[in-house]
Amino acid sequence: MQLTPATLPDFLPPALATELAGAQRTHTEHEGVRTVWHLWGAPERPAVVLLHGGSGSWLHWVRNIGPLLGAGYRVLVPDLPGFGDSDLPPGCTDVPQLPVHLHAGLQQLAPKGPVQFVGFSFGGMAAALWLAEHPQDATHLVLVGAPGLGLSTAQRVALKGWRHLPSREQQDAVHRHNLMALMFERPESLDALALALHAANVVRDRMPRRRLSSTPIVAEALPQVQARVSAIYGEHDALYRERLAEVREALPRWAPHWGQWHVVPGAGHWVMYEASDDFNAALLATLTPAA
Repeated sequence: MQLTPATLPDFLPPALATELAGAQRTHTEHEGVRTVWHLWGAPERPAVVLLHGGSGSWLHWVRNIGPLLGAGYRVLVPDLPGFGDSDLPPGCTDVPQLPVHLHAGLQQLAPKGPVQFVGFSFGGMAAALWLAEHPQDATHLVLVGAPGLGLSTAQRVALKGWRHLPSREQQDAVHRHNLMALMFERPESLDALALALHAANVVRDRMPRRRLSSTPIVAEALPQVQARVSAIYGEHDALYRERLAEVREALPRWAPHWGQWHVVPGAGHWVMYEASDDFNAALLATLTPAA
């Protein structure tokens, strides 16, 4: 497995590009399927694996990697199979086909010491199923805005199609609509960087007909997860409007080893971008300290 310096997108602001400098890129392979990873931090550090959301890539985490590095962690971020620069496994249509490739990839990366997973949205679903199948792979799972609980109001989020539109301006107008419908609570959160990240991500989504997020697939997997389970949600997560209290009550019942619950005030679904400072503080308070 070869590590090479990663090329960061040119739309990142200079301060953020500096914070993310030193990234390495590699890929793991299982049954001919390549999973691309971005890595930060010395190999001897305890690892945190960040799993992005649907129609995303490692770029979902650009505002969170630096604080994790500063707290002493090694940060491992895959593009989930079927997204970003990773291959789509043959016949893969939804999350159950991902854990076998992620598990194999982590074994090839062979991080030292305990590993903690942080899964956003679809990535939280992937992480829960991964640890239900391979409970030894991590000691702690942090769910961030995760669906698959059987409580989601996701079917009420009206997203628009954009691939048929001929111009970038028309596509960007739809991207703005979709970001405000699902990802953000505050209009000012939809800045130029958020739009650029989203546009770069969605064009590489090769798994467009995912349906399991509206089922209780995560709720059914959590009783098999032996890792400690914690959760962080935005106060105004579009998937759970008026239902966060139900999520807070249900998760400790489903997870045998419950950890912490955090709600980030004023934030929507993409909480780690929209309210990055508050989210990062909550995440660092939740994770097992690197020391």
